[in-house]
Amino acid sequence: MRTVYLASPYGFSEQQRVGPLQELVKVLGEMGADVWEPFERNNQGDTLRPGAAYQIGQKDMHDVRDSDGILAVVNGVPPDEGVMIELGMAIAWGKEVFLFRDDFRRCTDSGEYPLNLMLFTGFPEKGWRDRYYTSIDELRRPDNALSKWLAS
Repeated sequence: MRTVYLASPYGFSEQQRVGPLQELVKVLGEMGADVWEPFERNNQGDTLRPGAAYQIGQKDMHDVRDSDGILAVVNGVPPDEGVMIELGMAIAWGKEVFLFRDDFRRCTDSGEYPLNLMLFTGFPEKGWRDRYYTSIDELRRPDNALSKWLAS
């Protein structure tokens, strides 16, 4: 079973934590992924305690490094800075990269990519759209790159 680090800003809101975040965790699990969701794994406890923020960051970094791939939720204009750091680490470490954005706003100066071109550097030049999902239904499709990767 492949591990997927789920980089997302959804854990900062109780409503999003019990809604969209849990839906993504559920769908990825149904697809066969061992989902590493950092708010559940690493962000427990008193974050105001001295050293807690450092420890959370280190645990998240190790999980990105030790995972097989990443699904990054890149909603927002611009997307969440923590997610961008996690995504950058995953790209640098050569992880399998997939993006999820159900936010219809464009955040780019590129005619090709809907977001900053650097977010797509972990994708192949051809077929990158197969790793970029704009809905849960798209994510669930058995013929997309994530589904095929999880099944291989």
